[in-house]
Amino acid sequence: MEYITLIGIVVVILGFALKLDNILTVIAAAIVTALAGGLGIRGLLDTLGSSFVANRNITIFITVLIVTGTLERSGLKEAAAALIGKVKNASAGVIVSAYAVMRAVFAAFNISFGGVAGFVRPLIMPMSTAAVKNKYGEINEEHEEQIKGMASSAENVGNFFFQVLFVGGSGALLVQGTLAGLGYEVDLVELAKVEIPVSVVAIVVAIIYYIVRDKRLMKKYYGSEKK
Repeated sequence: MEYITLIGIVVVILGFALKLDNILTVIAAAIVTALAGGLGIRGLLDTLGSSFVANRNITIFITVLIVTGTLERSGLKEAAAALIGKVKNASAGVIVSAYAVMRAVFAAFNISFGGVAGFVRPLIMPMSTAAVKNKYGEINEEHEEQIKGMASSAENVGNFFFQVLFVGGSGALLVQGTLAGLGYEVDLVELAKVEIPVSVVAIVVAIIYYIVRDKRLMKKYYGSEKK
């Protein structure tokens, strides 16, 4: 009889097969499962409430996603492209490098911009591609894909190497916990001090790479002639 609790899966399969509303299908499956398992409506609501409180940080991501989507619909990309169009001698490499530095500084204070989806895609990418279009009138599709990779890596480099500088941040606590399991006691302040030169070298190397890589891509796809 314990298999009766799996009836929720049947409800989901039937709902999707009949092309019913997805949200209503999932809700119906949850209610049916709760009733079949003896949890009841009150028990279901208690479980949902406690799960929401325990994982309330996910609401930050949802909020950022909604705000980003609303701004994009209102012309955020166009505004970013127009802004960079007013900056002379701007290039994709310089823009990505500037973002890497900005991301690193804010990561050191445990401040996030929403990552690739929340900041790189709606702001950094339009600004980078606009810098290329301002010089050459258009952008090569393969070049645009290369810029996407550079911009995404800037997010990763800045966040990965500099989040440990924030004492009490998730990265520092992860290192401390991992080494503690191996028998090594780690002081978070000392860890931050050790990480500073590593972080600086990482961001400098990344900036050099972005600028050199950008120049090579410009030469490869457009040559030296400007429109």
